[in-house]
Amino acid sequence: MTFTFPKDFTWGTATASYQVEGAIHEDGRTASIWDTYCAVPGNILDGSSGEFACDQYHRYPEDIKLMQELGVEAYRLSVAWPRIIPEYDGPVNQAGIDYYKRVLEALREAGIKPAVTLYHWDLPQYLEDRGGWANRETALRFADYVAVLAHEFGDLVDTWITLNEPWCVAYLGYGNGAHAPGLHDHAKALAAVHHLNLAHGLAVKAIRAELGEKAKVAVTLNLAANIAETDAPEDIAAKRRADLIANEVFLGPMLDGAYDPEIFEATKHVTDWSFVQDGDVEIAHQPIDVLGFNYYSTNHVRGCAAAATFEGDRHANAMPAQECVETLPPADELTAMGWNQEPEALTAMLVELSRRWPDLPVMITENGSAWEDEVSEDPTAPGGLIVHDPKRVAYLEAHVKAVAAAIEAGANVTGYFAWSLLDNFEWALGYTKRFGIIRVDYDTQARIWKDSALRFRQIVQENAI
Repeated sequence: MTFTFPKDFTWGTATASYQVEGAIHEDGRTASIWDTYCAVPGNILDGSSGEFACDQYHRYPEDIKLMQELGVEAYRLSVAWPRIIPEYDGPVNQAGIDYYKRVLEALREAGIKPAVTLYHWDLPQYLEDRGGWANRETALRFADYVAVLAHEFGDLVDTWITLNEPWCVAYLGYGNGAHAPGLHDHAKALAAVHHLNLAHGLAVKAIRAELGEKAKVAVTLNLAANIAETDAPEDIAAKRRADLIANEVFLGPMLDGAYDPEIFEATKHVTDWSFVQDGDVEIAHQPIDVLGFNYYSTNHVRGCAAAATFEGDRHANAMPAQECVETLPPADELTAMGWNQEPEALTAMLVELSRRWPDLPVMITENGSAWEDEVSEDPTAPGGLIVHDPKRVAYLEAHVKAVAAAIEAGANVTGYFAWSLLDNFEWALGYTKRFGIIRVDYDTQARIWKDSALRFRQIVQENAI
């Protein structure tokens, strides 16, 4: 049975600045927290960094041609903040502005709508030196930076995405140190949560102040798909606790204009939330046009006895207040990331989001999978090489079908962006994991098609699965 997507459904693909650009020392760019984090031995699995990555800084015309061949209507990219404002209290770097203008204009000329993520984790190091996202000032500086971009880019941008995955920014960056800046402090993680919420609201206000109501504004959340292992009260309670700290800390302020009081109660042993100032939540609660949702896998949870020593063990759990939550090992066939595959949970979450906020369109801003790829010779393929990746193809098909099922069930889903256009720098895992539907040979920077790219092209052309 074939499902045809709505005529105005948006098909796209995505990358992020630090993961693909390279050129970290060119045209006035200064250090981000990821440059600093990568320089510490042991932080990155293969000892690498984003110094060269996919060299998209120089090769973007080639990559835009790939997008045209894929037939996608949109491309989600991000702006590197240290390229725009390289110094604390410093002037705007015109070379950075000019670079992104060239990219945006090239995309427009190619008939591809740019969805621009304003923050995809590359915080200027000079702001981290002043406390980073645990410091309120970072949210204020973010609003200043966003105002510059809105003024400079204007109508070149189709969709403005304020933040990417604030969960990762706060909890992996400040909670367990798995990401830059590498801190282990749950109190700072919760302060970062709030300042990210504030930054989102300030950014929306800055965009609308410059561009008015015509600007299409979004935020991208990686909402955790927590599933109670059984219907036992303790398992339901574990899911509730995980949902509160992972999801509701962002959904509440951004979409409802309030933190659930249970969040404060659950985390009172960590912080008193004194960083929340009068009016902050009202600022965070700005009208948006789209909710971006990144989805990969699920967490099956059950209740467990509280561990008295948990708070002293360098916070192995990125999130606080999870003492009564046990996350079970993933089951069945796992991707190269060790993640499970449960597309039916994507359907359920999309339906639930549209039930809670029926007037808010949802867009899948990332979905994809990493596998151990092998290159094969194929004289019919571009460059004579191809990657046969049947497991990535199967993952793609299953999750696009899950989106179709959600739409059939009434979910207001308006687009799907495949992650990722290219193999790239996969954060703390370096170049050891490949998510791309196009392979990158990092020695030559050659782009090599995969079967998943060919299948995605077919889905886009047919607008059906």
